[in-house]
Amino acid sequence: MATLRIISDDDPTLRKSSREVGEITPRIIQLLDDMIETLHEYDGCGLAAPQVGVLRRVAVVEVEPGTIYELINPVIVEKEGVQEDIEGCLSLPGRWGITQRPAKVTVRAKNRHGESYEITGTGLLARALCHEIDHLDGVLFIDKATRMLTEEELEALREGAEEDEES
Repeated sequence: MATLRIISDDDPTLRKSSREVGEITPRIIQLLDDMIETLHEYDGCGLAAPQVGVLRRVAVVEVEPGTIYELINPVIVEKEGVQEDIEGCLSLPGRWGITQRPAKVTVRAKNRHGESYEITGTGLLARALCHEIDHLDGVLFIDKATRMLTEEELEALREGAEEDEES
């Protein structure tokens, strides 16, 4: 396994649509393994193949430590409600915005063994699934943000998080 380089928003690869995976080859399995390692290295909750320069419909999501969803050719098959929250991205470090996402989504995908499965998520899991699938279509969270947070707002959030850790 290897930690991959995450590309930033000035790279045009992030704005391209990814190709479906036809056959799950050893290269795709290696990509999944490397993406998981990269996700852990950068302490993220999701990573899509375009973020590491690979235009294939592959993503990984881990919002609860130890529960990793490997998504090959993911498709949202159902969405319900609306949630609004702060969102960021490993490809846009230091930038945060307020986005609206479905409150609940069901995604159909394949795993590394080629088996189809569905996952239904709410809250952060729903947000992460939608965020990573958007990456596969060349869409970034800043395209959906109702507004970006200012430096002052980010600093206040950091201070609040530090206070929470101390108590």
